[in-house]
Amino acid sequence: MAITDWPEAERPREKLLHQGPGALSDAELLAIFLRVGISGKDAVTLARELLGQFGGLRNLVNAELEQFCQAPGLGLAKFAQLQAAVELTRRFLGEKLSREAVLSCPDDVRHYLLSRLRDQPRELFCLLLLDSQHRVIKLHELFFGTLDAAAVYPREVVKAVLAANAAAVILVHNHPSGIAEPSRADRQLTERLGAALGLVDVRVLDHLVIGDGEAISFAERGWL
Repeated sequence: MAITDWPEAERPREKLLHQGPGALSDAELLAIFLRVGISGKDAVTLARELLGQFGGLRNLVNAELEQFCQAPGLGLAKFAQLQAAVELTRRFLGEKLSREAVLSCPDDVRHYLLSRLRDQPRELFCLLLLDSQHRVIKLHELFFGTLDAAAVYPREVVKAVLAANAAAVILVHNHPSGIAEPSRADRQLTERLGAALGLVDVRVLDHLVIGDGEAISFAERGWL
């Protein structure tokens, strides 16, 4: 049976319009993106099979071009559309943060940083640079590391902060292992950078460690 023959309340597009996107399953959202199914399968059935084949939505989004295009119902056009949609989401979150004080929207900060860092294969150390109103100037990717560590130099951090004329900063780095729990070295680094930035009257508001689906805040743990 075609989706157009389903009861209206069960059709993914109509369900989204009436109940909002949060009411839809991953398969229903993916079906809207696919628009059509393939011979013998409607878009929802195809979406469920694709999610099973890739092991979930995240793996589908992060699939390499060749693997993505080999799947039924997908191809170059769908790959480009999906990557564009993901990047639009990242830019929307970043633009939203640039207009608001980060301290008033901690969940948005987390969502934005998770979208940027959670799938990085190497450790990446970043500075979320803020103006005097604690609005985002930019996210500055400063140091790339191996799978285990990133070499972070306080002098380079201070230079980047001063170049952006930032008044405050949130330190950010990811753990490619997926385990967000900060290490002792992470805490020691935070203390060193806080001391160095304090010399130029720039406050470290937080240090966020990004793992697989979570971000641990030093400020929330009382470490700053």
